[in-house]
Amino acid sequence: MLTLSSKLKRDDGVKSGRTSGGPPDTSHRVSIRDRLLIKEVAELEANLPSTCKVAFPDVNKLHHFQLDISPDEGYYQSGKFRFEIDVPEAYNMVPPKVKCLTRIWHPNITETGEICLSLLREHSIDGTGWAPTRTLKDVVWGLNSLFTDLLNFDDPLNIDAAEHHLRDKEDFRRKVQDFIKSYAR
Repeated sequence: MLTLSSKLKRDDGVKSGRTSGGPPDTSHRVSIRDRLLIKEVAELEANLPSTCKVAFPDVNKLHHFQLDISPDEGYYQSGKFRFEIDVPEAYNMVPPKVKCLTRIWHPNITETGEICLSLLREHSIDGTGWAPTRTLKDVVWGLNSLFTDLLNFDDPLNIDAAEHHLRDKEDFRRKVQDFIKSYAR
């Protein structure tokens, strides 16, 4: 992350005219989102759950990264699930866009990667949706919790998975393990 941080300092120097040589370049400004992300990514990396790993395909683009979650308990233990997180320019007024890239049999995640997590909603009836006070750390911890205490069979996005669990918990467990063997190694 030092690359982007260095770039921001250099850009600040350019804007204030503190650079050596040449006129200041005012054509490029660093967005509020990018300034927030420098702080939030440092905090996130210092406070990651032990079951999570973050990867930045381009260290100069903190607004696009991947999260791997490897649950160490429950139905999804032994799987590795990859999420793609894109932070929009309007962040922190709007939540990041998150998609699960790993095919999964889960009541709160569709097989195509859509996710049901209230803090990712701009407007939530129960008041637990996105707010400007939330951070990337909240998003990562929330996604991680989808495999443990936030696993919700009562308000599913993937109705088939939730009904499967209701009908036959042991068969549900077998299907989850089949998905892990096929898609989450």
